[in-house]
Amino acid sequence: MSHAAPPVRPAPDRTGPTDRAGRRRRRTLAAAVTAAIAAGALSAPAAMAVGHPARHGAGTAAPKADTGSPVRVNQVGYLTYGPKKGTVVTSATKPLTWTLRAADGTERAHGTTTPAGIDPSSRQNVQTFDFSAVTEAGKGYTVTIDGKKSEPFTIGDHLYGSLRGDALAYFYHNRSGIKIDADLVGREYARPAGHDKAAPHRGDTDVPCVKGVCDYRRNVSGGWYDAGDQGKYVVNGGISVAQLMSAYERTRTAKGADAAPLGDGRLRVPERGNGVPDILDEARWEMEFLLRMQVPQGKPLAGMAFHKVHDRHWTGFPTRPDQDTQQRELHKPSTAATLNLAAAAAQSARLFKPYDPDFAARCLHAARTAWAAATAHPKIFASDKDSTGGGAYGDRNVGDEFYWAAAELFITTGDHGYAKAVLDSPLHRDLDALFPRGGGMSWSSTAGLGELDLATVPNKLTAKQRAQVRAMVTKAADRYAADSAKSAYGVPYAPKDGKYEWGSNSQVLNNMVVLATAHDLTGKDRYLDAVLRGLDYVLGENPLNQSYVTGYGERNSHNQHHRFWAHQRDHRLPHPAPGSLAGGPNSGLQDPVAKKKLKGCAPAMCYTDDLMAFSTNEITINWNAPLAWIASYVDDLGNGAAARPAS
Repeated sequence: MSHAAPPVRPAPDRTGPTDRAGRRRRRTLAAAVTAAIAAGALSAPAAMAVGHPARHGAGTAAPKADTGSPVRVNQVGYLTYGPKKGTVVTSATKPLTWTLRAADGTERAHGTTTPAGIDPSSRQNVQTFDFSAVTEAGKGYTVTIDGKKSEPFTIGDHLYGSLRGDALAYFYHNRSGIKIDADLVGREYARPAGHDKAAPHRGDTDVPCVKGVCDYRRNVSGGWYDAGDQGKYVVNGGISVAQLMSAYERTRTAKGADAAPLGDGRLRVPERGNGVPDILDEARWEMEFLLRMQVPQGKPLAGMAFHKVHDRHWTGFPTRPDQDTQQRELHKPSTAATLNLAAAAAQSARLFKPYDPDFAARCLHAARTAWAAATAHPKIFASDKDSTGGGAYGDRNVGDEFYWAAAELFITTGDHGYAKAVLDSPLHRDLDALFPRGGGMSWSSTAGLGELDLATVPNKLTAKQRAQVRAMVTKAADRYAADSAKSAYGVPYAPKDGKYEWGSNSQVLNNMVVLATAHDLTGKDRYLDAVLRGLDYVLGENPLNQSYVTGYGERNSHNQHHRFWAHQRDHRLPHPAPGSLAGGPNSGLQDPVAKKKLKGCAPAMCYTDDLMAFSTNEITINWNAPLAWIASYVDDLGNGAAARPAS
């Protein structure tokens, strides 16, 4: 998160994890706008509009977006034996004829559409079509309805391996403290190390605390830049590194999951060839940073984790990381950050044990120490007002982090104390706390991460307890699958009051992770279909006819908000690298560009591919992590893990 907004008035009472996440993001917008004005990105009059989101009541004219063809499909393609569905925006109320044509124009199938009425997410009148019976592989397919032709797409079984690789390369691109090598990413994306010891003030190798927090300095180098800014946040790093490790851990627990594409020498990391799976090499870069963020023994709050590190003031725009001259500062430890460290380090301990026992032991020691510190200091909260120079990431509800950390420590150690913390937690029996109905798992709602691992990774729960955990996962998946089936666009996301949240695409993908896990556990087609329909949505079969992933689909996002990938602002700089996920529609419109362009938008239409529309078009590590997880899962399907006749 690089930007969000402090409200003009105090925020209303929180009503759930999704609401909390969005409101925290909004609380840093004023600081972000101030920085944008200073950098010349915004005019002062435009900034004056901040804090007064557009009302969407009756009589408000919705903006007219350029959405291209009214025939909407997954612009990348469909698995040979998976569901193949699409949507057409039309004023017609009676069924229409659809025609599927190959690249040479020959007809391969036809049928009639099914009227679906007004889609509430877009306020569009839509009809749906289904060509799942077509199983002939090929490129350049199109669907034509009422004289309008869709974007081209492919049918086949090996469509998503490149997306997995690109989505994971995103993390190498955004490493701090290391040169980004042209041989791995290409010349336009190569750059010197950011915030290393050669930087002004020695970068992140010698960082002081914000005044009043500590009287010493720390080496907190390494890790990943969080988002469009150059801050590094433990609570966002925790969920991100956990999901990368989970993508690998799934290959050890799920039938048909293929570890080879994540293995040594397969990904774009400089450590390739060291005998360790490349995805774990990437995870370790972040884990080393998280370990450095732990308060050392002998200091006040020893064992806790500093909440974040970033520039003293908002980084100018655009700024390549190695050209940042600002002083970096550590912000006070928090219980949430400490528990993120405990959870991620415990998971890391069990996964690295076969490859580096010493590092695994160091991770486990850090995890146990962090757990003890958090239980001794359970109410040290990050302030929502700490938004000068970086996102606040405030979180006063840490029950979910306690649950996640206890679960990971229990899985890794089998210790009774951690088991008791899991089983005695009220969240253990609270489906909505584990898997939010109106949103999804997020940096501020992490309990579900622990539940998924308890359901899939071998541990010492009894058979009855394990069955109960798995039932919670499948109950959540049932709800997300029902949301997908109800949506004309197949999206497994039904936000409260219909309003899309900041980073809605990440919530869609995290719901897909739950669905995919349920499919791994049960083999039931409805979960698999909902995952694939969610991917259709992300890659173009949506109200905007927009693929939200750079480089994937004819109409793909490529002006996402980033300090270095800022081609729209400076043509000497690159567009975001392929495989970068845009945050997606956001009803809040918490930036001046979105407010001006999108006033009156329907929820799923509240998106614009503009560099400075950060509330809809940001990119972050915790959005690309579930994209990489899902791309890996779907590529496994195409490789035969779940091949089946079309349902």
